[in-house]
Amino acid sequence: MESEKGAILMRRIKQLPAIETKRSCNGENNKSTETREEEPLSPAARLFHEPNFNVYIIAIIGFKTPIYPEVVKANLVHTLLKHPRFSSLQVSDGDMKWVRIAVDLEKHVIVPELNPNMDSPDKFVEDYVYNLSKTGIDKSQPLWDVHLLNVVTSDSEAVGIFRVHHSLGDGTSLMSLLLACTRQINHPEALPTIPVMKKRRIQHNTKYYGVFWRVVVGFWSVFQLFWNSMVNIIMFMATALFLKDTDNPFKGPPGLEFTPRRFVHRTVSLDDFKLVKNEMNTTINDVALGITQAGLSRYMNRIYGGSKKDEEPSEMKNNLPKNIRLRSALLINLRPSGIQALADMMEKDSKAKWGNWIGYVLLPFNIAIRDDPLDYVREAKAIVDRKKHSLEAIFTFSISEIVLKLFGIKAASSISHKILSRTTMSFSNIVGPLEEIGYYGHPLAYLAASSYGLPHALMINFQSYVDKMTITLSVDEDTIPNPHQLCDDIVESLKLIKEAILGRR
Repeated sequence: MESEKGAILMRRIKQLPAIETKRSCNGENNKSTETREEEPLSPAARLFHEPNFNVYIIAIIGFKTPIYPEVVKANLVHTLLKHPRFSSLQVSDGDMKWVRIAVDLEKHVIVPELNPNMDSPDKFVEDYVYNLSKTGIDKSQPLWDVHLLNVVTSDSEAVGIFRVHHSLGDGTSLMSLLLACTRQINHPEALPTIPVMKKRRIQHNTKYYGVFWRVVVGFWSVFQLFWNSMVNIIMFMATALFLKDTDNPFKGPPGLEFTPRRFVHRTVSLDDFKLVKNEMNTTINDVALGITQAGLSRYMNRIYGGSKKDEEPSEMKNNLPKNIRLRSALLINLRPSGIQALADMMEKDSKAKWGNWIGYVLLPFNIAIRDDPLDYVREAKAIVDRKKHSLEAIFTFSISEIVLKLFGIKAASSISHKILSRTTMSFSNIVGPLEEIGYYGHPLAYLAASSYGLPHALMINFQSYVDKMTITLSVDEDTIPNPHQLCDDIVESLKLIKEAILGRR
């Protein structure tokens, strides 16, 4: 019966190359890519070739079926290789340039021989990605590769690992690329749908106040924008010059950008996030930050108190030092086009920005033990609301561009490295597809995204997919020797916040 199911699946998948060819081989798109044989690297792309900024993005993809490598290779020709960044070398001839070449997929698609009787498949995959983070990609080929592991884990039938050098694009760009290579399972010719956050309009009673009320509200809004921006910019400049986070269990020593990373993840229900969001009138991002704040506090309190890892919260006293300064570099997408528009760009040659168009804000975390778990979400929302009503992300992006152009790559790299190394961690939250999707005909079980090569001992990434949310940690093991416990603390914090919501109904 199993072999019959496999044969049916194989026949179904083998029908896909013709479909993908029809979708991807757009005549205008081919013309545009073939005529641009050489193109200079952008300043941001060159920045990621500095020794202390050699960053790679990792996407760990769980599949619901075994992976057929030949099918993946056949479809890569019609999708990924249509994008000029993924079929170009980065050649240094005075200035670095993109140079189109014929790609040898055998060097990019790695299918290792695996022991079918291994003791712990989950640990094998974790160790495989850990060892991958010790290495880079040979610059004699385009800077990406795909590793296909046909091993059954606790949450998938097979695992794919997509590794890309950050010079090819930021996380949002690369998510769009992934989406362009997928289709909805229930509608095989349809691209995935990405939710777009709608701006909430505040309704004011103008019956009695009229124009005067609108003027007052407008003035107050502009004043808040100015004030928040000035405060954030001053803090940014202070961090670039001297201001450091407090020494804490998550802040590692210098040189972390050169150490390998342990990647662990947990997948939880997105409905739990939505429950908290709707009850507290917040966003999914506020909830993600809130449970992260709670999980970090829980983990750190255990360390300062010398508690056992399995000690119950009710038995834990508040052991945290006062006035802990712990900040995250929160990445912000400044691209006016959404992920869906970028996916359309690859297929239809429509206009959309591509590359590293990201600013970042310095996001403070309140590390404390709260009697009411909902306070973590309330605090996160208050902080994020102030950051949203600020020009900090635009300022950080703009100042990076100015420094790059006026003082060169070395100066920009030095400033960026100082700012990141004086904070504690990185954080991101990426919105994924609403529907179940297939990657070249292979249905996805989960998607866990992260990176390595930054001077942080801890990177936390949230990635939604249909009705799930995957929380991924990338850690330096010497600094954080028990990342699974930290992951469990974040998940447990979500549970406690959910219970608090249900308890007040």
